[in-house]
Amino acid sequence: MKKINVLLGILLLSVSAMSVSVASGAEPIVIKFSHVVAPDTPKGKAAEKFKQLVEERSKGAMKVEVYPNSQLYKDREELEALQLGAVQMLAPSMAKFGPLGAREFELFDLPFMFPNKETLYRTMDGVVGKRLFNKLETKGIVGLAYWDNGFKQMSANRPMHRVADFSGMKMRIQSSKVLDAQMKALGAMPQVMAFSEVYTALQQGVVDGTENPLSNIYTQKMHEVQKYMTLSDHGYLGYAVITNKKFWEGLTAEQRSLISQAMKEATVYERSIAQLENDEALAKIRAAKTTEIDTLTEAERAEWMKALLPVHKEFENVVGKENLQEVYNIAAQVAKEETLAREKIAANKKSIKK
Repeated sequence: MKKINVLLGILLLSVSAMSVSVASGAEPIVIKFSHVVAPDTPKGKAAEKFKQLVEERSKGAMKVEVYPNSQLYKDREELEALQLGAVQMLAPSMAKFGPLGAREFELFDLPFMFPNKETLYRTMDGVVGKRLFNKLETKGIVGLAYWDNGFKQMSANRPMHRVADFSGMKMRIQSSKVLDAQMKALGAMPQVMAFSEVYTALQQGVVDGTENPLSNIYTQKMHEVQKYMTLSDHGYLGYAVITNKKFWEGLTAEQRSLISQAMKEATVYERSIAQLENDEALAKIRAAKTTEIDTLTEAERAEWMKALLPVHKEFENVVGKENLQEVYNIAAQVAKEETLAREKIAANKKSIKK
């Protein structure tokens, strides 16, 4: 039934959506951009920014139709829809590529993988990010950019300080073997569920809790049905902006260049607002007073890390030992640079006092 619905979606596409003609008077090329989050999230705002840039610079030769909040397809449907040509562009979380056979992307799901955003961005924009995008070519997909959402926090209807607090809790996760192992390492029972179904599941007690960046928690109103939240930064949620390979190769070099430049600028914009959106979401959740917010102490964080870091070793052959080591190397280099920067500042202050 799912495949029939997707195929019907293809039949409903206008011929112009896959056309590459830009002759005078021709119908515009239509790029259907589907995603599963709210329009007022970093991803939602960046999709609209991309739409604005493409339509302005193409002078109407290209039209971007953005469909947020799973209006067209849910989590489990959208990648198939892209491969079949029912949509031209998506921005799924990296966990979605595991079931597709590109499990190296689950590198981004590993708990406590990225100590800071600098390590994260260097990973995305460097050799690892390019290597992962190359894995999608054989799936009929072209990777365009990596978008940020933020580090994840835990929410549930009981406090979560110690690892033992997770015992027996049903925790919603995306479809990811890594996330499944993460929750089991904490003693919880992972429950795979589409993003669009999470609020109702939390409200009705089908699941006890979940993990998400703050902007997702707030815009989906999850804080209204979760009594407790622990600021843990234990994991990361980001997105890969992708397009249908056949569609992409059917465009002219000039059209691809225009889209690539617009995507580059939308990515800079998206990353610039991601942390701001999460900070604002936290302030709004605090103001709502529906959720008790806790922050892990150093001892609690150490306990979580002791339980979760073995997941890295468990999945090193899945995500790629080379990729894993590259992230470790990047993190070490960033830490070294930060230490040198602090020492330089301290030396400058000392010289000024003299």
